[in-house]
Amino acid sequence: MEELKSRAAVRRAAFFDVDETVITAKSMFAFLHYWMERHGDDGSGYARRAGELRQIAASGRPREEGNRLYYRYFAGAVAAEVQAAGRAWYATYRAGPEAFVGAALAALERHRRAGHRIVLVSGSFTACLTPLAEDLGADLVLCSEPLTSEDGRYTGEVRRSMIGEAKRDAVTAEIAAANLDPRDCFAYGDHASDLDMLAAVGNPVVVGNDPVLTARGWPALPADPAPRYSGARENAAH
Repeated sequence: MEELKSRAAVRRAAFFDVDETVITAKSMFAFLHYWMERHGDDGSGYARRAGELRQIAASGRPREEGNRLYYRYFAGAVAAEVQAAGRAWYATYRAGPEAFVGAALAALERHRRAGHRIVLVSGSFTACLTPLAEDLGADLVLCSEPLTSEDGRYTGEVRRSMIGEAKRDAVTAEIAAANLDPRDCFAYGDHASDLDMLAAVGNPVVVGNDPVLTARGWPALPADPAPRYSGARENAAH
């Protein structure tokens, strides 16, 4: 019987949105600020760009439009340098006392210990997400994919913007590729743009109190902040 339970456990996956679901920050904004400051910005350049992005969101225009604009800010940057900066940013970020969403972090750890496949799904990119995934023991990252030129620089264009329906499509494709039953899978999200992804699995969980998501009557977790080691992997080692 125990063997059957173990085999069943590996037939499940848990998909997590990242920003304000697993971490309390908006990783793209936080990293952009870090990157620009690292290159001499006094804060005014970041404020202007962040304002442009927020204006798109406030206008009701598609979130994909803001996502694509974000990556144009990195046009010409050496991808390897951006990736290295992402690791440096995350190393600092993760040490913050309120860097993570405690309940979601604990849920992710429970899934990991149960042997479920952990997948991060985000409109952010690997510069921010790869170090996070490694830290949390995630198995896969599904994210926006900035294009690079032959000389290893970002072109400013995106192959895929992982927003809204794209999240659902990526999750559905991953479930099919892994030969899983969507009814046995989990998904966690905090924003109405995660609705399609959450509806694609049998066990959707809302993080926080977004009215569009809570109206569905799905289980919900609080979005209270917590430090990285609020009872996750270390406790499992003792």
